[in-house]
Amino acid sequence: MIVGDLSSLVDEYRVRVRRELAGTAPGGPAELRGLIERRVRELLRHDRVALGPGELELVVAAVVDDTVGLGPLDALLADPAVTEVIANGPAAVYAERDGRLTTESVRFRDEQHLRDVIDRIVGSAGRRVDEASPMADARLPDGSRVNAVLPPLAVDGPLLSIRKFSRERLSVPALVASGSLDELLAGRLRSAVQGRLNIVVSGGTGTGKTTLLNALAAFADPGERIVTVEDAAELRLDQPHVARLEARPASLEGRGEVNVRALVRNALRMRPDRIVVGEVRGPEALDMLQAMNTGHDGSLTTVHAGSPSEALRRIETMVLMAGLDLPHAIVRENVALAVDLVVHVTRAIDGRRRVAQAQGLDRRLGCLADLDDDLLERLVGARCARP
Repeated sequence: MIVGDLSSLVDEYRVRVRRELAGTAPGGPAELRGLIERRVRELLRHDRVALGPGELELVVAAVVDDTVGLGPLDALLADPAVTEVIANGPAAVYAERDGRLTTESVRFRDEQHLRDVIDRIVGSAGRRVDEASPMADARLPDGSRVNAVLPPLAVDGPLLSIRKFSRERLSVPALVASGSLDELLAGRLRSAVQGRLNIVVSGGTGTGKTTLLNALAAFADPGERIVTVEDAAELRLDQPHVARLEARPASLEGRGEVNVRALVRNALRMRPDRIVVGEVRGPEALDMLQAMNTGHDGSLTTVHAGSPSEALRRIETMVLMAGLDLPHAIVRENVALAVDLVVHVTRAIDGRRRVAQAQGLDRRLGCLADLDDDLLERLVGARCARP
């Protein structure tokens, strides 16, 4: 953390370097960081600023981070144990480790410093955030998801949340080893994916839905063509024939938006064996159901819900949002025909994530039932018997 006179020094050289480099266009972020680092060292030598070796490196790193990076957040984002970083205004920074949020000692200098970092993130993603449009979602180059809210919506100053993109892909065996998934259930889920059941992963925010979805998708046959559709690309499948689609926000002029629903519709024209939708949260649920019901067995998706039964009700609601005035009974019937299995994940108070339930749609009873070997066999048999 930079304090006292060093903080003033960082401010001075950050302003000078930005002024000198205005209008330059190096080849990329790495080149720009190198250029700034060299220039800061040159200026400090020219000005004969007396600093110890540790202080010199601290000042140089802080100027570079403030100029092209994320300022005081860079160190937290570089920490592999940190999974989420939150700034509630300039003086309240939190980090999540092992599912628990803790207060960090780093601070932004002031509200404008935090605004500068938010503008840098959002601008690099081709989006805009200001008083006229005070909320924005963006993605860092490494895939981390960013949400920013500015005043007047954020009453006590700018709010910034960064959910880090995990570089470690958790497999189903790894989830079993960590205690997040029962070994017996893991075997049944493998059979469900290989038996081409349509699967919905449900859970709350930060419960690990995408992690589990990625792990389950790994069971798909390597010979299949899989098309993934995401709002922000996070899925990383090892199969050789994967086509990845990512939604695009509107430009600064309000043009060029391509939403998830449009991508799901397009995916149907790409000859997929399976479609994997990162999360359904709107009218694209209708198109997802149509894919599941029209020969794309084995499709997978996630939905934000508190239980398997709530997940099905939310899908029904989202289908109704498509604006086709479908009778609720028809919508419910389509959901029942499309979805075979709901796998629900939770996060405990201590931060540990686990697969809490797996329920299949028992069509003999017309309701969800806990997945056992008998129900699994009937679901796979019914899916295989479809023309």
